[in-house]
Amino acid sequence: MVLRVSDDKITMNLLVICLFSFLLSVSFLSAEKLPNVVFIMADDMGFGDLGSYGAKHFETPASDRLAKEGMRFTDAHSPSAVCTPTRYSVLTGRYAWRSWLKNWVLMENHPLLIDTQRLTLGKIFQQAGYRTGCVGKWHLGWGEELNPDFSDGPRPGPLEVGFDEFFGVPYSHNSGRALEVYTRGRQIVGLPDGMNYRSKEAILKTRRKLEDTAIDLSKEAVDFVERNKGRPFFLFYPTTNIHFPLTPNKRFQGKSKAGVYGDFMVEFDWAVSELLAALDRNGLSENTIIVLTSDNGARPTDTLNGHACNGPWRGTKRMSYEGGHRVPLIVRWPGKIKASSVMDETVCLTDFFATFADVLGAKVPIDAGEDSYDISPLLFGEKYASPFREATVHHSMSGQFAIRQGDWKLIEGSGDGDFPKNSKGKIDVVSWNPERDPVTGEWADFDYFDYKPDGTHQLFNLQADPKESHNLAKENPERVASMLEILGKYRSNARSAPPNASLKSR
Repeated sequence: MVLRVSDDKITMNLLVICLFSFLLSVSFLSAEKLPNVVFIMADDMGFGDLGSYGAKHFETPASDRLAKEGMRFTDAHSPSAVCTPTRYSVLTGRYAWRSWLKNWVLMENHPLLIDTQRLTLGKIFQQAGYRTGCVGKWHLGWGEELNPDFSDGPRPGPLEVGFDEFFGVPYSHNSGRALEVYTRGRQIVGLPDGMNYRSKEAILKTRRKLEDTAIDLSKEAVDFVERNKGRPFFLFYPTTNIHFPLTPNKRFQGKSKAGVYGDFMVEFDWAVSELLAALDRNGLSENTIIVLTSDNGARPTDTLNGHACNGPWRGTKRMSYEGGHRVPLIVRWPGKIKASSVMDETVCLTDFFATFADVLGAKVPIDAGEDSYDISPLLFGEKYASPFREATVHHSMSGQFAIRQGDWKLIEGSGDGDFPKNSKGKIDVVSWNPERDPVTGEWADFDYFDYKPDGTHQLFNLQADPKESHNLAKENPERVASMLEILGKYRSNARSAPPNASLKSR
């Protein structure tokens, strides 16, 4: 028997095969063109802590290389003056004061702050086919209840909110001994099965060496790049440098004129150089977007020897003044972002949520990225209207609000926004733990402090008065009222940014 197939069927089959091959080749081509993304976020690095931002007491050649090859922002802000809220905001594109955490940071017994149903930056990359990894400081909580048990590997955690891999410090560089450890995935590294992680035996087996932390994290970050060089990847790399305790490895000690603080910064820059070298030797640098920034302003020490860690700005970490939240921000993408460019527009770290969604062509739903503007027009030299953001909200340690609009900044209430103090001069903490709403079962709004604005306001024109030394509130009641209205609108509404807030065509 001879099987005969009509010419029409042969032609149709060939067309189907050709079409499938074409679509397959387009898919592979698209995958090849997807940029890798590395987001480096230092811990407590101030505006003046890099050579490209004026540091003279030590050298930061790797970070300065990024500034030379990319764009340096002069008016970039962390959404909070402390770390947990900023980390939440970067990963969700949403101000953290919209969550149940209303001020300060999470304690080591607190649950995961990010709702696992919420769209995150990691999930956006996962949906685009990326391998996602987080290496470094987490400090966003673990588990669903208070007092998560690290003996069994608490969940949810990083792996439930957008990361395929996690290695790092579960809370902070200054954790208590039982959690002065590394976690891989959900498990404490080195903890034997069945052993209580708080036991003396466990602590002896699992405690990390503080002076080796930056080196260990650097090796993991480089390894992530090496293992995933054949596919698009997103690496979120929140370092432990330069958060206290200041613990530079001995190879970096004595390398600066700013004491141990400067040595810790030299170590941070070394870690950046290791990552850049890994990208270079694997031929990935040209198609990798690198973001380098900090989670808030610096905490000065008595070893600075004249080094201005927060640059020319008033205030420090925790405060509403500029030194608390104006941070270095450098973005490099060779061939796409103009080398050695400087951007003076006001931006916020929440903006990378919408920006990377735009780069990937992903649509952001109305209930995600609520405070995120797509800043790709700024990065890629496209036309835009200035000021780029309608306004930007700042939030301090105590929960004090400030709002920035153009050259004007309004702080709600008197004081600097640092820890509230009681009559004895001690930190006035009212409650240490969140509680569940008895009706909904959700975590209720949690305030450490009973902070309330005192009815006064501080208004500054940062163009004329960058030191925030002349309060113009009494002379400008209409402007105060207008800015308070915007702040009130942002707080009462679900979002501050328009849906899909790219202002390319505004």
